[in-house]
Amino acid sequence: MSLVDAVLPWIAGAFVLALLLNTWRLFAGPSLPDRVLALDTLYINALALLVVVGMMLRSSLYFEVAMLIGLLGFVGTVVLSKFVIRGDVVE
Repeated sequence: MSLVDAVLPWIAGAFVLALLLNTWRLFAGPSLPDRVLALDTLYINALALLVVVGMMLRSSLYFEVAMLIGLLGFVGTVVLSKFVIRGDVVE
């Protein structure tokens, strides 16, 4: 077992903890911008967790799913930011 194989489960655990804390902030956030930031951080941590799981299982499928989540997360963050600023998504 190499050093990388020994460390990857600890890294995955740290990302799971970060996901739990982001979920708590998403539901307990005092304002809408806090919730938007929590959702943005949530998808970034989910993306990182998928990359780590892909490294652990030595499968490239997880990297493709991570790229898809990154693309959809970016578009979702832009739409939510536009909604927070203007109050409407469609112009």
